Amino acid sequence: MHKQELVAQVAKTAAVSQQKAAVVIDAVIHAVTNAMAAGESVSLVGFGTFSVSERPARLGRNPSTGATINISARKSPSFKAGKVLKDAVKG
Repeated sequence: MHKQELVAQVAKTAAVSQQKAAVVIDAVIHAVTNAMAAGESVSLVGFGTFSVSERPARLGRNPSTGATINISARKSPSFKAGKVLKDAVKG
């Protein structure tokens, strides 16, 4: 499902226009993005939790040359599915 299909589904379910649904979806995405950029987690009970995980620095290899390279530490977004979502996917 792409964003436009999600907008249409939300608009139909909430009985609002697609324009209003798109504004709400954009606002949710913006809020989650800003919270995660600030290092915060966003929990949607039953659906899941968006969080930022720390990836430590490590040594890697350049696949072309085989030379050892340093890969710096970084932050990475992650998502852990909640029980309701897991159960829905399982069927």
